[in-house]
Amino acid sequence: MTDPLAFAADWQAAWNSHNLDRILAHYREDIVFRSRKAVPLMGTGVIEGVEALRSYWAAALARQPGLHFEVTRVFAGHQMMVIEYRNHRGVIAAETLRFDDAGRVVEASACHELTS
Repeated sequence: MTDPLAFAADWQAAWNSHNLDRILAHYREDIVFRSRKAVPLMGTGVIEGVEALRSYWAAALARQPGLHFEVTRVFAGHQMMVIEYRNHRGVIAAETLRFDDAGRVVEASACHELTS
């Protein structure tokens, strides 16, 4: 696996660029992505495959042109990591990423802070 801090910095820069090709370069073709935020846009919380993920994130970016992430903490595990970040609205979120042997993300799950 690549260096977790370097990966997190590149992940943040990719998202803040709003360049889908740059963002998706981290993920395998057969990526499985889970997020409750996907349900309103995609009708499901499980997105399978990089092209479906491209469709979801294109729609999400179009709805949030001011989207900006700031990585606040990084946790490392065996072939996996968690990136905690704050978005442009101050909401804290975390993504758990599982990597293949080549260092590409094969599975990702996004969780968002619950606010009252």
